[in-house]
Amino acid sequence: MILKWVKSSRSADLANCVEVAWLSNGDVCVRDSKSPDAGRLTFTPGEWDAFTAGVEGGEFERPSA
Repeated sequence: MILKWVKSSRSADLANCVEVAWLSNGDVCVRDSKSPDAGRLTFTPGEWDAFTAGVEGGEFERPSA
């Protein structure tokens, strides 16, 4: 299966990005654009939705020093 990998339009042409690909069963794959052959993480739709909700809700903001 050939995956269509995409990265954020905010990444411009930088190599320090993650890329995502959606599988036909709804799962989402994530990989490091610097090392695309190093492997990938796969998430279920529920896991992906929880992660993106956390990002949007500020759950992963860096703590202030």
